[in-house]
Amino acid sequence: MTTALDVEGQLKLVIFDCDGVLVDSERASCQATAEFARSLGLAISDEAAHDRFAGKALPQIVEELETELGHALPENTAFKMRDNLVRIMKKMAEPVEGAPEMMQKIRSLGMPFRVGSNSSITEMEVKFERAGMADFFPENRVHSANDMDEPKPSPEVYLYAAKREGVLPENCVVIEDSDTGAEAARRAGMSCILLRSEDLPLPPFWPSPGFVRITHLSQLVPLLSDVVESQKQA
Repeated sequence: MTTALDVEGQLKLVIFDCDGVLVDSERASCQATAEFARSLGLAISDEAAHDRFAGKALPQIVEELETELGHALPENTAFKMRDNLVRIMKKMAEPVEGAPEMMQKIRSLGMPFRVGSNSSITEMEVKFERAGMADFFPENRVHSANDMDEPKPSPEVYLYAAKREGVLPENCVVIEDSDTGAEAARRAGMSCILLRSEDLPLPPFWPSPGFVRITHLSQLVPLLSDVVESQKQA
């Protein structure tokens, strides 16, 4: 199978996840979720919350909490959690190390890019503004799996981004940091570059064709540049 990262492939679109790839917000978000869970009487530590909930949409998290509690939570729970996260992100969201510099180089590369995240559009607007990266991501190029009611690992947000760009899934590469997001890319039939340190385990389906790990965002543009150049020469 030829992938977007192969010499014989055609890379036409880069799709970024938001949290953990562009904006450093996962730990603060999961800490807030842990505090909420403990307010319900659940013994979930901040560390356990990060392992359990990183990369997941709020409705998914609410479902997990309801299962553990054994009863339903109020219908507006996910919306209240989102509003709380927006307040937190207005104060705490920061760019992932190297993200602004990487985005400048992506622009110079001339490769089209979009964002596909489990966060809501409202959350992402606040995160990008706080992180000083709003100019990179106009609203019409930012897509929310949460707002689509198709949270990852559903591939729909990535497939929608490709459709809006007018390219095929096999011509896309997704930049992810979570197993949930990488699985969404796999289901979408897209390549995936996983941002993850070497001391952390890889997703259970690893290795897979078109899936590559990097350990720092500074590695991304050189990798993509090599792919684009090799495909031009093929």
